[in-house]
Amino acid sequence: MNRLGNATSPYLLQHADNPVDWWEWSPEAFAEARRRDVPVLISVGYAACHWCHVMAHESFEDEQVARLMNDGFVAIKVDREERPDVDAVYMTATQAMTGQGGWPMTVFATPGGDPFFCGTYFPKANFARLLDSVRTAWRDQREQVLQQGASVVEAIGGAQLVGGPKAPISAELLAAAANGLLKEQDTTNGGFGGAPKFPPHMSLLFLLRHYQRTGSEEALEAVRFAAERMGRGGIYDQLAGGFARYSVDATWTVPHFEKMLYDNALLLRVYTQLARLTGDSFARRVADETAEFLLRDLGTPAGGLASALDADAAGVEGLTYAWKPEQLTEVLGDDGSWAADLFNVTAQGTFEHGSSVLVLARDIDAAEPALVERWRDVRERLLAARAARPQPARDDKVVASWNGLAVTALAEHGILTGAESSRVAAIEIATVLAERHVVDGRLRRVSRDGVVGEPAGVLDDYGCVAEAFLAVHQLTTDGAWLDRAREMLDVALAHFGTGEGGFYDTADDAERLVTRPADPTDNATPSGLSSVCAALVAYAALSGEPSYREAADAALATAGPVIGGHPRFAGYSATVAEAALTGPYEIAIAAPAGQEGPLLTAAHRHAPPGTVIVAGEPDRPGVPLLADRPLQSGVPTAYVCRGFVCDRPVTSPDDLVARLTR
Repeated sequence: MNRLGNATSPYLLQHADNPVDWWEWSPEAFAEARRRDVPVLISVGYAACHWCHVMAHESFEDEQVARLMNDGFVAIKVDREERPDVDAVYMTATQAMTGQGGWPMTVFATPGGDPFFCGTYFPKANFARLLDSVRTAWRDQREQVLQQGASVVEAIGGAQLVGGPKAPISAELLAAAANGLLKEQDTTNGGFGGAPKFPPHMSLLFLLRHYQRTGSEEALEAVRFAAERMGRGGIYDQLAGGFARYSVDATWTVPHFEKMLYDNALLLRVYTQLARLTGDSFARRVADETAEFLLRDLGTPAGGLASALDADAAGVEGLTYAWKPEQLTEVLGDDGSWAADLFNVTAQGTFEHGSSVLVLARDIDAAEPALVERWRDVRERLLAARAARPQPARDDKVVASWNGLAVTALAEHGILTGAESSRVAAIEIATVLAERHVVDGRLRRVSRDGVVGEPAGVLDDYGCVAEAFLAVHQLTTDGAWLDRAREMLDVALAHFGTGEGGFYDTADDAERLVTRPADPTDNATPSGLSSVCAALVAYAALSGEPSYREAADAALATAGPVIGGHPRFAGYSATVAEAALTGPYEIAIAAPAGQEGPLLTAAHRHAPPGTVIVAGEPDRPGVPLLADRPLQSGVPTAYVCRGFVCDRPVTSPDDLVARLTR
């Protein structure tokens, strides 16, 4: 057992029995490199990463490779999900040096942390030669190595978009973003771009809000088409629900099998909102199944949701999920050929060794009841048989920002579908974040087995958790959640601001890295900037405090050039911008307990983009939107406001719908 034996990260624990003398990221590791006068080797990955496992088996478990690493370097292992700040800095360096990035990420740095050679996965023989070459260069060409490190640090420092151009949010800017996305649409398979293909959840959320504001049927159809193709594809688990991280092909057929919490949280929002706007039963089913997947497969005994399910089982990628025709017949008997046709399982196969990933090849949702019942029975029997196979490992650490995304999604799903399990889970997970992850007024990024970790929260933790608290405030009409959200936003404004409207990703009192990251682009998850802006816009609308809206507008302007010019990397910023441009609407429903139903249902069904909604007794303590909002003629009353300016109150659902759809 090496030094990682005491780690809390499941990813680091995977390497605890390597012959490599690993260190965790720490000042002591760099001090040891200075003492020994050797470079630092920083290896960054995460628990569900397939190629991280491959490199571990090939190199880090090999005695000879480990000896080269131990003799010539101080080796540091980093969980990118636990330390996204470290990952961001060195990923920027890797992309600058190689033109691409990914995990595992392999970085050679000076004892001061300056990266001088970067890469990703290296096969064993190549990696062994690289270790030899870097050690020789450190010994014989020290000056050039140090100069290279200094040059890289200067380059990646200059790449941070602080103090760059700004573009205030406007209808024209968002039209350009929507048009840019639609031009890149894959009109054959749905989504954007080619293989490998990632679920474009944030872009789809933006297009849904753009449709609501503008009536663009083209935007709605792009979402509907992508959602259908993904939901019928192999990237979606046709037996148990839940989406894989990406598809290796352009047709959504064969996934990279790991399932991430953040993808499923964001996609839950997409399918829930699509079902709300269109009444599509297929979208509703996928939303319901995705919510069930989150709670069933990612729920942890100590509360909160786990980060991911692995791509591999028993060391084989996709072993749990792929099927051959004869396996279907073995489980289903006479139903085997029917299931093979329904799920497109063929003798040739779509995956490895003649196996197939299940896709939904028929429109079963619209079939006659007897066929639907047969399909459900087949799914249950196949799922039971699949449970006897080796199962993927689970990374059970609880990440603050990702759990925040899940709370917001579950709250929306619970409100819009009436799913009590989603409503209850949203409150329970938010309580875990409030009571476990907030320590002395500051967020910690991770916890595991009920114990909070040391890594400090970064900007997206504050944004996603604040947005989650605001969602629960609207779900419960409990003023404590509004106060908690404000605490998170006040920390973000005080400790992460650039002074020029934008935000850094790390706090001003956080550990100093070789450069301070500040990335406004949305990638696999919302950027820290866009998530904080979402919370600022919603908090201002719920509290009536315009200073928070002013901060949101200034920050969104720093993301404006990305929204207009590169919309695929600004999906969440554009989503927030749609809400800001719409108002957002503020709806307060004053009603005695239990009597708000018809007005509240109408509000949720027809609310414009980003609307905030609360319902409760007039002048309820801690709920500013209900202040001075009396009942009219003694009956439940809806107040519709926009930009802190209110229309006359209404008491009938029809009048409320008219106000919201005019």
